[in-house]
Parts: sequence; structure tokens; C-alpha cells
Amino acid sequence: MFSLNPKGATPLVVQIVEGFRAAIQSGGLRPGSKAPSIRQFAHAHGVSTYTVVDAYDRLVALGYFVSRPHSGFFVRQREALARLSAGNAPAEAANYNFDSMWYLRRVFEARALKMKPGCGWLPGDWLFEEGMRRSLRTLAAENVDLGGYGEPKGFMSLRQLVRDLLAEQEIAVSADQVLLTQGSSQAMDLVARRLVRPGDPVLVDDPGYPNLLFSLRFLGARLIGVPRTPAGYDLAALEALVKEHQPKVFFTQPRLQSPTGSVASLAHLHRVVQLAEQHQFTVVENDIYADLDPEPRPSLASLDQLQRVVYISSFSKTISPNIRVGYMAAPPDLLEDFAQLKMISGLTSSEFSERLAYGALVDGRWRKHLRGLRERLAQAHQRVGHALESLGFDLFCEPKAGMFLWARHPDIQNATELAYQAAEQDILLGPGHLFDPDLQPSPWFRFNVAFTDDPRVLSFLSDHRHAG
Repeated sequence: MFSLNPKGATPLVVQIVEGFRAAIQSGGLRPGSKAPSIRQFAHAHGVSTYTVVDAYDRLVALGYFVSRPHSGFFVRQREALARLSAGNAPAEAANYNFDSMWYLRRVFEARALKMKPGCGWLPGDWLFEEGMRRSLRTLAAENVDLGGYGEPKGFMSLRQLVRDLLAEQEIAVSADQVLLTQGSSQAMDLVARRLVRPGDPVLVDDPGYPNLLFSLRFLGARLIGVPRTPAGYDLAALEALVKEHQPKVFFTQPRLQSPTGSVASLAHLHRVVQLAEQHQFTVVENDIYADLDPEPRPSLASLDQLQRVVYISSFSKTISPNIRVGYMAAPPDLLEDFAQLKMISGLTSSEFSERLAYGALVDGRWRKHLRGLRERLAQAHQRVGHALESLGFDLFCEPKAGMFLWARHPDIQNATELAYQAAEQDILLGPGHLFDPDLQPSPWFRFNVAFTDDPRVLSFLSDHRHAG
């Protein structure tokens, strides 16, 4: 049909798309004919199935293929192809834009790739594995009743412990103001479904958290990006956006933000709280990296005391992402609404997982584990930051804590294309467009310092830094 050049400058994905387009337009592939299966094509051409899946999805988006469940991919019928030939191809055909939600599912979250400098979790041996095993053994010895459902707001002992942990951060709540969730993602989803309606203007960090951005788009929100700076926010832009759009909600991550790693200063936090009060919008503070921060800092919730702030956090980043235990604290009336939505959508969260997390948190070695983890991350930041700068990357900021560095190289204009090339070599990168509220092409990358400190990753970046 056509051949590929794995050593050529054109990415393999683009070669496959162009090959099929030429075959269809020349009549070599007739309308209605079935394309080779993904596995067949991958085997015949010696490329990964990942590459073929991406190429086929692009061809669907461009209007050349149609996907039929359980049957495969087929060339579109003559009417659609005629429109393409007449110059009415989708606008994205010019730059091979593609389904970014698909990319998030298949690549950004893909644990199959061996090297993961772009991922959002820590290596297993950095987490509290021993504490989890001890907690699991304790639960087994206690013969916990696994029948029935848990409490609607979650396991009471863990809620009380969260109350005490929040008190250490000078956030005063009762256990009834704490709702346990299936990770912080469920907490943010509950808030979004309660507070956001189609067409509502919603402020978000720019760049921001991809899962949240996709969720808000799905709800029909009008996303308004608030530019991040190394000190937190572009306050002039924030004030102008608030006055112009009168948002209902501001979803933000002030501390060790993903992807930039930036930390909002106290002055910036005060101004956000003032604006929320003046313009009557709710602030949703995602503080999932609080336990990774070696410095005691105020939060939006501690300044506001949950008047207009909803506080969200999680144990996924420090105990285990697999147990999916997060929590939220909110004004009493809102908290009850969130609890009801949680019941409607999924009944209760897993009391077993919550008991497991509780056992790890009350383990005498927990705080020692946190201190060691923070120190390990600080050392990784120093090594990775130095390595990236030596390769010519510019760092957005140097937080020296948390999981991420946000960086770009002057010779790389589109991070996504390099991410595809990296995937061919079993490397998962975090291209910047995923974090953009408008999904625009970006030269930026999110680097997880725990995984980037790998000679194979740094070697790939060294070899490809001029490929953009």
C-alpha cells in the first residue's frame, strides 16, 4: 500500500496519515473498504500499535475513516470524501490536530510506557508501601465486617483525623464538614456538578490540571484562564478577568501547582480571597500537594475559614494513588449538597480503602516517611533542574519541592510532536497543550522530577532537543 521511513524527519504518525490520505484520494482505497486492523498494520510496518491507533484516530477526525465498534475502521463513503476533495476538509487537517481527550486517556495516563517523566504520580518505592502493608495486616487481623455500605460522608475515624490535620494548618472545621471522596478528582467533579451550569464563566489556572479542564468542558463551562506566574498569579489579569466575566467559580491550585510547580505568595492569596468576597464567587482550592511542602504556609482556606472557599486534598500522592482516598471541606450547606451528589452518583465511597488509609496515617512512621519523601524530592529537583538547564531548557521556576518542573526548550516549538517521538521509545512526556485551557499547541513540558532523573530520558531529550 505504502511504506514508512522510520529514520525520516516526518513523524511516523504523520507518515501513516499522509499514506492513507494519498491512497484514498488516488482511488487505491475505495469508499467503504476496510482498513487493515491496527495490529495487522503495526506488525506489517514494524511500528507500535500506539502509533497506528493515533494515526487512525486522526484519520477519523479528518473525515477519511469511520470507526465501527467491533468491526474496525472503514474508508468513508463518497459524499464525505467528495467534500474533502472539494476543499471542505476540517480546519484541523492543516496542522493534524487531534482528540486531546483521547491523548489523555491513551498516553498521559498510560502506565504501559516504561519511562514516565510526564506522569502525575510517584514511583511505588517512594510511597508509604510498608505503612500500607502494616495497615492491611491490621485490618485482616481485626476481621473487619466487609458487608453493607459505608457512611455517606465516609469513615468517621478518618474524617476526625482529617479534621485534626486541617487544624494543624489553621483550618477550623468539624468532622461533619469533611466529606471523604474517591480521590481529589471525585471531589472536584462533585463541586463542578453542583456549582457549574452550561455557559457559566469559570476561572481556571493557566496552565492548569488536565482532568479538571476536561471535566469542566464536558459540563459546558466557559473556561477563562488566569495566567500563572512564579509567584502565583498575574494579579492584574485576574482582576480584569473577574470584572469582565463575573465568574461563578475559580478552580485553583495555589501550592506546588501542577504543572508549573509555582507557589502563590501570601499577598496573592489575600487578594484572591478579597476578590471572591467582593464579586461573590466560590474559590475551589485544590491542595493535593500540601504534604509534599516542607514549608508551613497559609492556604486560601485558612485565610477564609471556608466562607467562600471549598478545600480539597488527597492522600494519593503520599500513601498510594491506588486506594483513591481524597477529601473535601466546605461551608456546611454546600458540604451537604456535595454529600448528596456523592450518594446519587456512587452511593458511598469504599470504607475498606478509607480504613486502610487511616491505618497508614496513624502509623508511627508516617511523619518520618513524609520528611524523607520531601527531602528525596528536593534532591531530585536539584539534579533534574540542573540537567534540564544543561540541555538548554528554560525553567518556569525552581520550587525545590513538590513533583514538577515546567520547562521549555528554545528549539522546540510544539511539545506534542516530541511527545509522540518519545512514546515510540517507551517514554511518556507531558506536552504543554494538555494543560492549556484552550488546548493550544505549546512548547512547554511538565517534568516529574522523580522519573526524569533517568539517564535514558535525559539522553532522549539531549538527542531530540533540536527536533522542533
